[in-house]
Amino acid sequence: MSAASASPSWPASLAGTPAVAVIERAIERRRLSHSLLITGDDHDLLLAVAYSIADRLLNTPQSSAPFPPDAHPDCFQLRPAKKMRQISADSTRELIGKVQVSPTVATQKVAIIHECDRMNISAANIFLKTLEEPPANTTLLLLTTRPYALLTTIRSRCLNFRFPGVGAAFTPDGWSAWLADYQAWLARLTKGIADKKAIADAVLGAYGLTARFGAVLDFATSDIWKKQKATLTVELTNDEEEAMEVGISNGLRSRLFADIERATRDYALPSLRNNSELSRRALTDSIEKLEHVVGLLRLNMNESAALEDFLLSSLRLWTRKS
Repeated sequence: MSAASASPSWPASLAGTPAVAVIERAIERRRLSHSLLITGDDHDLLLAVAYSIADRLLNTPQSSAPFPPDAHPDCFQLRPAKKMRQISADSTRELIGKVQVSPTVATQKVAIIHECDRMNISAANIFLKTLEEPPANTTLLLLTTRPYALLTTIRSRCLNFRFPGVGAAFTPDGWSAWLADYQAWLARLTKGIADKKAIADAVLGAYGLTARFGAVLDFATSDIWKKQKATLTVELTNDEEEAMEVGISNGLRSRLFADIERATRDYALPSLRNNSELSRRALTDSIEKLEHVVGLLRLNMNESAALEDFLLSSLRLWTRKS
């Protein structure tokens, strides 16, 4: 192969790690498992791992022509689709049909299943049969940040590699100011609300924070999606694009809610050092409430409604008397 078609480097954060060494050695000896479960905290990192593996399997001296993994005719990809971000039974059958066919230019085929935990139960059962009787000369790469959501029978039939994410922190525009204003709002609550005007100001403050949260999330999601879409070299269906954008929003939303929890703890810490029982109870109850609304988000509750519920509960929790 020419230098231009040489295998790409592994992600820099993984260079020299035991997992990479094991995979490289298995590929070199042609002993790589037919099914790999690739897990970690960052889907982009997992995809980079999958592409590195696919490139080494497909672009060999025996291949009739080199291609980048995401454009290789013998590399097939399956993604969640639509707002519910599910992998359906039909799309799973379509993928299985593709890998049953002989390779076009390489000596084998690779299938990459993005967010494999998003398979509905029918799709998972169909795919399980493929794992039990894998097609010849085919490697299945299952990517997920939520391996616990997979069927145990699927996990048990794959060789598992975990790649923890070590990416740089990302702070959306306006988010630092939002957190500062949230802590200032908490400070006003703990000083006490003595009259109707103060109550109205506190309630309006909660709704203002909710509206700004939505704006920060929407803008950051759009910005990230625009940049990510520009790097795609494969054609996606509208359903797949919609699912990817929703996935970006959900992931970012989870990080923002985690930041709210940290900001709440940071605000309460000085009072806790002074053995304030009121702050201790308010912190405990508010974090419990935040965890509750985050749980509702996983059931497709609207983030604005969830945050509004949390902030209005916080208004009561941080102003109550001991």
